Amino acid sequence: MKSSFAGVVCRLLVALMIWTPYQIAHAGMIGTEQVTQQSSQTDRSTVLNFVERSDVASQLAALGVNPATAKDRVAAMSDEEVRYLAGQVQSLPAAGTDAWVWVLVILIIAGVVWWAWKR
Repeated sequence: MKSSFAGVVCRLLVALMIWTPYQIAHAGMIGTEQVTQQSSQTDRSTVLNFVERSDVASQLAALGVNPATAKDRVAAMSDEEVRYLAGQVQSLPAAGTDAWVWVLVILIIAGVVWWAWKR
């Protein structure tokens, strides 16, 4: 019984290792200006993507703010203001995230273990 369970687990681990992508990392020196500029662009795109969401745009319209005007104001913000706002956006709770995917994964793993145990 233990050897069949170990065999199933080993096959599962081999399949998962094959499934994960292999990436080659490259190391190199970069300047602080490049990091700051890239971080600023990432933060600005985070805030703009948040403003472009349909639920946020409808809420802005309900408050009397045109979504296009909001985008223009984000473009006019300083890097510090955008960094602060992006931090606020990223710290918001994500409603309806992919929790059902994790439940499905746990159920599949439990099914494989149960099947291996009964076998």
